[in-house]
Amino acid sequence: MIFASDNWAGAHPDISANLSRHAAGIATAYGDGELDRAVYQRFSEIFEREVAVFFVATGTAANALSMAACNRIGGVAFCHSEAHMNVDEFGAAGFYTGGARMSPVPGPLGRINPQALDRAIMRYSQDLAPAGQPMAVTITQATEVGTVYTVDDVKAVSEVARRHGLPLHMDGARFANAIAATDISPAEMTWKSGVDIISFGGTKNGCWMADAVVVLNPDVARDLRLLRQRAGQTFSKARFISAQFEAYLTDDLWLRMARQANAMAARLAETIEDAPTGRLAWLPQANEVFAVLDRTNAEKLQAAGAKFYEWGVPQGFDGHLGDNEAIYRFVASFATTAEDVDRFGQLIAG
Repeated sequence: MIFASDNWAGAHPDISANLSRHAAGIATAYGDGELDRAVYQRFSEIFEREVAVFFVATGTAANALSMAACNRIGGVAFCHSEAHMNVDEFGAAGFYTGGARMSPVPGPLGRINPQALDRAIMRYSQDLAPAGQPMAVTITQATEVGTVYTVDDVKAVSEVARRHGLPLHMDGARFANAIAATDISPAEMTWKSGVDIISFGGTKNGCWMADAVVVLNPDVARDLRLLRQRAGQTFSKARFISAQFEAYLTDDLWLRMARQANAMAARLAETIEDAPTGRLAWLPQANEVFAVLDRTNAEKLQAAGAKFYEWGVPQGFDGHLGDNEAIYRFVASFATTAEDVDRFGQLIAG
């Protein structure tokens, strides 16, 4: 009953086996081996165009380096006010950029409101240059509260970014879950809808440690190779990241794992909705479920072995919280089983 985070899950056996398969022998270092180049090509096939791929250690590094690649003097990047980059990365974007700032933009349930974004960017007009220079817009897919941007949503944000001459970045730590939820192609969800650069995550979805910055627009992030080197994110034995991604992207393993996680989240949502002591805070769209529980009941569930966290009330929440109620987050992973969910269902049913 581990619903604390998809980061708690282990690695898929196929990915572990592929790491072992590539562990022996000699290979060119620093991402220039045959396996590395094959994986770069696989990314290009998935995104339906030639892309540049830069492996990094974490999603935070991917996000911060993406911002560094888009940086301007006095740079300001626009994100949702509850975005991971804004509230959970300890100022990494500012550190990697040498001082750029995140400008939070409101929007319901984790998604930027395009009109609010336009107003936020307009505040930095040229006659107020000392306030800073807009440098990028970033959205999270899937969002921090388990919602998903549709293609039309992405295009609406992209249109605002384009009108102001700003590149659009996507934090795709749970990109696989969003693609599995919408059944939209990676190309359609990204560059065909105006996304220029994406933080592509594999770690939350069955890899050991595999994240990457994928540059979709060749006019963006020209210095990323140098920025990554300076940041200490250039792996000497990059083949071990490539080995993970090779297995991850073979036979749609990445999407099969994401579909499993999403399906278990849907099952969990039904379980909570049917329980006499809980209700959904809003409908889940990917692999995260948010529920309203009485704190006393939540503590009993946790004491019985269920792992999940209390969560803050997000913008756009239109429900009601009682005096002793709170919102709790539950996250399903590729390793979550129906038995895990059903066991939790027995507990919450009393």
